[in-house]
Amino acid sequence: MNDDFTNNDDPDASPHDPFADALATLDAAKSEDVDLAAALSAPAMTEAPAEVLEPETVISFDGDEDLIDVIEEAPVVKRAESPFDRPGRWFVVHTYAGYENKVKQNLASRVRSMAVEEKIFEVVIPMEDVIEFKGGAKRIVQKKLYPGYLYLRMALDDDSWYVVRNTPGVTGFVGSGARPVPLSRREVEEIIGVAIEEDGVAVPEKKIRPRLAYDTGEQVRVVNGPFAEFDGIISDIDVDRSKLKVLVNIFGRETPVELEFGDVAKL
Repeated sequence: MNDDFTNNDDPDASPHDPFADALATLDAAKSEDVDLAAALSAPAMTEAPAEVLEPETVISFDGDEDLIDVIEEAPVVKRAESPFDRPGRWFVVHTYAGYENKVKQNLASRVRSMAVEEKIFEVVIPMEDVIEFKGGAKRIVQKKLYPGYLYLRMALDDDSWYVVRNTPGVTGFVGSGARPVPLSRREVEEIIGVAIEEDGVAVPEKKIRPRLAYDTGEQVRVVNGPFAEFDGIISDIDVDRSKLKVLVNIFGRETPVELEFGDVAKL
């Protein structure tokens, strides 16, 4: 007799009880608090691997513009070629003080007339912007960094030495002994300076410093502010802040007063 609960296709297979499977499914559904109808009708599913999500690149956040500005990199200041790396070496010649520009013109004329442009390349009078205080007013003027000296970039040999040494107004090369001594890289870059590139154009880097017209212990007169017309003695000079500390005699006592460079005048 054919048994409904016996697998007729495989005589060796163990008996299969469909009611037992249904009861097992019912118990599992109750223990996991799921929908019974869905549990009985849903087909068996194997566990799918978890999907790995690629991280998203955040472009912007509404209202977080400040955050984006903070993480932006600061602009990099590009410096042009160092003057030390140009052809030739840098030398210093001594001239008569106050005649630097005239000597520079004389030397340029001799270089052209004696056809030594391929040996003497550049003549420089180092300048700096200086803050001066005059009559209580501040102004910026250009001053010679080293009065009485010229800086030459040249290929030194007997011919170029002769042209420079015999230029009117040149009193000699700076160096130990008879042989001129070239400047080091550090000296050249500190004195001549290294330009900064702005929009592809080399712009000289300017350094501005206050001109010290006063000395510690010097007696001065206050010309501006509540202590105007008082005399005092300079006790301290703050170059970075352009400030003076002056000891002013008030009611028989010396009182320290901080003043600008332009607030005092020499007696």
